[in-house]
Amino acid sequence: MRQKNKNIIISGGGTGGHVFPAISIANAIKEIEPETNILFVGALGKIEMEKVPAAGYKIIGLPVAGLQRRLTVKNISFIFKLISSLRKSKIIIKNFKPDVVVGVGGYASGPVLRIANKIGIPTLIQEQNSYAGITNKLLAKKAKKICVAYEGMEKYFPKDKIILTGNPVRQNLLDKIESKEEAIKHFDLEQGKKIILVIGGSLGARTVNQSIIGDINKIGKSEFQLLWQTGKYYFHDAKKVADESGYKNIKVLDFITRMDMAYASADVIISRAGAGTISELCLVGKPVILVPSPNVAEDHQTMNTMALVNQNAAIMIKDAEAREKLIDSALDLINNEGQIKKLSENIKGMALRDSAKIIAEEVLKLS
Repeated sequence: MRQKNKNIIISGGGTGGHVFPAISIANAIKEIEPETNILFVGALGKIEMEKVPAAGYKIIGLPVAGLQRRLTVKNISFIFKLISSLRKSKIIIKNFKPDVVVGVGGYASGPVLRIANKIGIPTLIQEQNSYAGITNKLLAKKAKKICVAYEGMEKYFPKDKIILTGNPVRQNLLDKIESKEEAIKHFDLEQGKKIILVIGGSLGARTVNQSIIGDINKIGKSEFQLLWQTGKYYFHDAKKVADESGYKNIKVLDFITRMDMAYASADVIISRAGAGTISELCLVGKPVILVPSPNVAEDHQTMNTMALVNQNAAIMIKDAEAREKLIDSALDLINNEGQIKKLSENIKGMALRDSAKIIAEEVLKLS
C-alpha cells in the first residue's frame, strides 16, 4: 500500500525576516521529500501574500492584525480579527489535514498554531531572535520542538524542546560569492581601496542614512569607498546629496540585488540587526557595526546585537547616537587591522550552517 504524501502547513510572516526563512524551510523540505504538500498561511495584506506565490507555493491569508501596545480603537478590531482568524484557521486545518504545523513568527502563526495545538497536531516553532516574543512563549507550551538561532534560549522555552539550528538564510548566498576583485568590478568601484558597505534593510534605515548624509564630507575626504544601499524611500535624497558633494568614492544604490557581491566587496559592514541579517553576517564573517532599530517589538534587534557584542563579534552603535558616532566608528574600525581580524574571527565562529535543512529534518520527523 502506497504511503500518503505528507501535508505541512507553514504559518507566519509580516516581514521579510519571517517570510524568507519560511520559504527556505519549505524548499529544504521539498528537497528531502519532494512529494510533500506544503500550504502557507499568512496575514492578508502582508509581504507573504506576494512573496510566497512568487516562490511557487500556495498561501491562504488570515485577517489577523497586531495588538497595539496602547489603548486604541484598533484593539477592538484586533479582537474581531483574531476570532475570525481562529475560525478560518480551524477550517484550513480541517480541509488540509496537516501532519505538522510550523510557526515562523508573525501575526498569522498565533491562530494557526493555537488551533493545531488544541486538536493535537504536532507543532514546531522557529524562533529567529535572541529574545522570544509573547506569542511564541505561549505557543511553546504545547509545541513539540523549538528551533532557535541563539544559545541561552532556555530562559524562554522548555530546555528539552530546544534545538540550536540557526536561522535559515538565502541558501545560495555563500555559494555564489565571487572574488573581491570581481565584486568591486561589478559595482564599478576602484580596485585597491577599502570599502564600507551600508545595508539598512530592504526598506532602508532612516537614522543610518541621515548619519551618512550628515558626515558625507568625512567619507568623501577619506581614502575609503562607500557602497551605500539606501532603501527606496531614501534613495532620491541620498543620491542628490552624494551627487552634489562631487565625491567619487561614494556609490549610492536604492537596492542591492547581488548581496553575495556586496558582501564579497566589503571590508567593513554597517547594518541594522534583524535576525536573518545577523545570521547572514555570521556566515559571511566580515567585521560589522550594528545599529539596532528601536522601532521593533520588545526591542529584539538590540537583544540580537548584544548576543554578538558579548562575544566581541560586533560593534553596536545605538540608534540615538548614530548621527554623532556611526561614521567616526566606521572610519576608526577600517583603519584598525587588529580589531578587524578579531571581529571577523569571532563573528565567523558564531555561524550556524545548513539551518534550513536541519529544521526541515526536524519537521519531517514530527510528521
